[in-house]
Amino acid sequence: MDSISVRNRSHKGIIQSNVNSFSTLYRIIDITLLVLSYLLLVKLFSIQVEQLDILTELAIYILVYQLVAESFDIYRSWRAASLFLMLKFVSLACLCSAVSLITASFFLPQWINFDHTFFLSWMGGSFLLLLGWRLLLREMLFYCRKSGLNSRSAIIIGANQLGYSLANQLLANDHLGIKLQGVFDDRDQARLAHEFRNQVTGTVADALAKAKNNEVDYIYIAMPMSAEKRIMQILNLCSDTTATVFIIPNFFIYNLLNARWQNIGSIQTLSVFDTPFQGASELLKRLEDIVLASVILLVISVPMLVIAGAVKCTSKGPVIFKQRRYGLDGKAITVYKFRSMSVQENGTSVTQATKNDPRVTPLGSFLRRTSLDELPQFINVLQGRMSVVGPRPHAVAHNEQYRKLIEGYMLRHKVRPGITGLAQVNGFRGETETINKMVQRVEYDLDYIHRWSVWLDIQIVVATIFKGVVDKNAY
Repeated sequence: MDSISVRNRSHKGIIQSNVNSFSTLYRIIDITLLVLSYLLLVKLFSIQVEQLDILTELAIYILVYQLVAESFDIYRSWRAASLFLMLKFVSLACLCSAVSLITASFFLPQWINFDHTFFLSWMGGSFLLLLGWRLLLREMLFYCRKSGLNSRSAIIIGANQLGYSLANQLLANDHLGIKLQGVFDDRDQARLAHEFRNQVTGTVADALAKAKNNEVDYIYIAMPMSAEKRIMQILNLCSDTTATVFIIPNFFIYNLLNARWQNIGSIQTLSVFDTPFQGASELLKRLEDIVLASVILLVISVPMLVIAGAVKCTSKGPVIFKQRRYGLDGKAITVYKFRSMSVQENGTSVTQATKNDPRVTPLGSFLRRTSLDELPQFINVLQGRMSVVGPRPHAVAHNEQYRKLIEGYMLRHKVRPGITGLAQVNGFRGETETINKMVQRVEYDLDYIHRWSVWLDIQIVVATIFKGVVDKNAY
């Protein structure tokens, strides 16, 4: 459960995001271990390496590792997070760094020419060091907190579902070192939900009395945002204590999409609908697209020439069909496809292709069924108009139609459209003859934006290769 620490008013604003102050130290430890393991192995293997080679290899590996680590948010607090998830993200960061260094060695052979045995030893050794120190630190901290060292006492104000969900989490995660002293509420037992009756420790006044007597370190206010006046009253009373106060906002009612706090001068705002691609994540996603699109275009260049010749010889019209579609932030872009129809609809009214559609040419039917008509879109990826993985772009006419019928439809344009996506590998590709099918496609698109990671992109690409290329619903 994310929390927002409430502080006294200052020039920085009323509230500030709770930031892990040790994140910089963690980054320094990671970089130090990577550098030391490299230099140690150079000494052990008695390898003669030029200083420029060392700097190049370390710079590429560390830069990619840090970018991927930022994307996976590896340097956040992992107190209540899954150990498996932490290990997986560190492993993926190491894997992406190794692949990037190997790829760079083909383009910069004069600067990167490492011995294979040395390289594998460094990758394996640094990987074990990065995992090992995290596991050791995690276990040390958990042991200290379970032993009562560095523990904190806490109370919760608000006998509701949110409050008891927080209480259950505190009780289930004793390694956090937060000792719960009870849940407090002013309402009569009869006004409480049935499951919360007889489980209230005392009133809000009782809670504040504990805080004033220095018996409480943390106060969690778990009240609905509609109770703004009551929350402000409690906050004013809490200011007469030394306890750290947290508000647990029930923002989930807004179905947030990549929400984050931002400062505008001294005012702090919460973005309710936002893109996952900002800062390092945006750079990493773009790097992923350029590498994948470049490699794939090299592989498919000859098949594309064959298809282009076949399209030209079998029907009248241009080889490439250009259509206006909505891209990032809902701005119109031009998307390329091999022409598969005898007509080129690109206006205010576009009819989706259906089974046995007379507009589709014989060759076009094969191209659409096997997704070969979409191969030119890898050029769109290099242009920056599209991404390899993302929500599929729809014709402008279809966007204008569905945005009026489906709530949240336009949120899928918070990222670049993709050649393949989560919806496509889950069977929602081709014709959407019912609103319900489009709703389900949009749900997958928004789920992708919410859960994006490099690992998710890799899974979607692999799934596309094995089950998403040929589709019986693509007419």
